[in-house]
Amino acid sequence: MAPDAQAAGGGPSQSSAVDVHGTQKTIAILTDALDTDPLNNGLHAALADVLRDAGDEAGYLAHRIAVETANLISATAADAGASVEAIAEIRSALPLFNLATAFYIRGNYPSAARWFEHTLAIEPDLAIAHQNFAAVLDMLERPDDAQQHRSRAYSLQRVFVEAAEHATHRVLILCAGRTSGNVPFDTLLPASRSYRIKYAIDCASEVEDLQLPCYDLVFNAIGEPDVAQPLLNRVEMFARRSGRPLLNRPAAIMQTQRNRLPALLADIDDVLIPPCMRIDRALLSRDELAAQLDEGRIGFPLLLRPLAKHGGEGVSLHQSLDTLWPAVQALNAPCYLTMFRNTCGADGYFRKYRSIFVDRRPFPYHLAIASQWMVHYFSADMTAHPWKLDEERRFLDDPRTALGERATRALAAIGERLDLDYAGIDFTLLDDGRVLVFEANATMLVHREVTDGVFAHKNAHVERIVDAFEQMQAARLRKQP
Repeated sequence: MAPDAQAAGGGPSQSSAVDVHGTQKTIAILTDALDTDPLNNGLHAALADVLRDAGDEAGYLAHRIAVETANLISATAADAGASVEAIAEIRSALPLFNLATAFYIRGNYPSAARWFEHTLAIEPDLAIAHQNFAAVLDMLERPDDAQQHRSRAYSLQRVFVEAAEHATHRVLILCAGRTSGNVPFDTLLPASRSYRIKYAIDCASEVEDLQLPCYDLVFNAIGEPDVAQPLLNRVEMFARRSGRPLLNRPAAIMQTQRNRLPALLADIDDVLIPPCMRIDRALLSRDELAAQLDEGRIGFPLLLRPLAKHGGEGVSLHQSLDTLWPAVQALNAPCYLTMFRNTCGADGYFRKYRSIFVDRRPFPYHLAIASQWMVHYFSADMTAHPWKLDEERRFLDDPRTALGERATRALAAIGERLDLDYAGIDFTLLDDGRVLVFEANATMLVHREVTDGVFAHKNAHVERIVDAFEQMQAARLRKQP
């Protein structure tokens, strides 16, 4: 090979490597400058051009959105006859909010968080920024920070209207503002084609109920039963007064409490769900705890879990009262105690399947395979083992074959018994083909993956869930007199 053959076309030349290094340095310089002067439209335009040339389409589009928003604000003010000084004064954080939201929609959560921080530094009372920032922080697994911004958003504003130009109907989304526990409606109701009216009903008065914008359908997105319980009468009364079709009846939500779920699913063939009890008050002694366990027929080993928590937060495994009693004392709050069953497979791995019910029909969403008993998709190290992703694909593409007939029938029966318009279930398969239920409720998360990422194979299945949810809405509206 000639000495210059690789530089000519067989691989990267020294000059191209320098170009890449120079581009990255330029991006870093512009980014640092924007941290100091985030409203500088010229810097946003320059960074957009550099990102475009670097092939970062998402970054380019996000900063161009900021530029166009800033230009529109200035043009509108100029058309109204505002002076140069007045235009400078009305420069708002809206371009930064749109920039952050663009990154959020494209799944770039670290960049979205950075620009939401800039937005709120300039306009600390922009409620929609607090709301979207909370969603981003949830994705970044910062639940406490997310809740602070969520509470701030709904203290400032209770109704958030997100219009979509070609939406066929308007959906009023009832949600909880003071705490988490809402259905993941951002995926189910895409902002690009859904006219969404978010209403934090737990922060609003009944007078505000009468001042809402027009809507066609109500989606009760307060999916966590422990959060929904104190709001039950409020939501039911609102639903009766609205006269509109209601998705996810509050009474059905309440049936998914962890301690009530075993009784709800008890007589379904080929379904097993471990016993669970709820402790609502502080216990006085170790002996009282032991008596409660005997009464609830809960044996060791068992899991201790705080109320209204998901994703393994606060969960601990106990083999005896020696560790359980101090843990209950330390928690000093209502909790669930659930009998633990070792579901390790013959190959040494634990599996957790997730299916989503839309209008009571199950749709496969994901399969996590881990070497430990507490299985979560984000910690299962799926990408390090191609065979895990292959097994997940088989489940997603053909769940009936992957699960077998017994489990397929059981899942369909569970969906009917839950009687929810949107819900989900985490479960595993036992050696004999039965379904062991970990949990089933309306707060199950679904979200799209990065289109060119390792999990992109899931997106087609997410779209099936979203399409089914849209079809269900249309069917409910057709039944409306």
